[in-house]
Amino acid sequence: QVQLVESGGGWVQAGGSLRLSCAASGTIYSINYMGWYRQVPGKQREFVARITRSGFTNYADSVKGRFTVSRDDARNTGYLQMNSLKPEDTAVYYCTVTNSRMGVSTDYWGQGTQVTVSS
Repeated sequence: QVQLVESGGGWVQAGGSLRLSCAASGTIYSINYMGWYRQVPGKQREFVARITRSGFTNYADSVKGRFTVSRDDARNTGYLQMNSLKPEDTAVYYCTVTNSRMGVSTDYWGQGTQVTVSS
């Protein structure tokens, strides 16, 4: 089992920045993917960003150029740097990791952290 704890959410005015962290603990073999999703009430959870073990990243079009995903494997921690925040970025942000061993991969999710951007 892998436990994920997100932190860094909060309230910020439009144009501001926040940095989310996602700390993984437990039985970690090889975390191939670390990703971020977000969800607002009444809507489906949507993809935000992802980083592979080799450092390849991809982003949702809505956050490209504003958000940066990174990871520190020595600390088993992932980050989402969010700049130029907009009110439409308001959501609960969830991190997810894929823990892999001998060809078997399991996805884990954090509990979510609220990000509120005021206009």
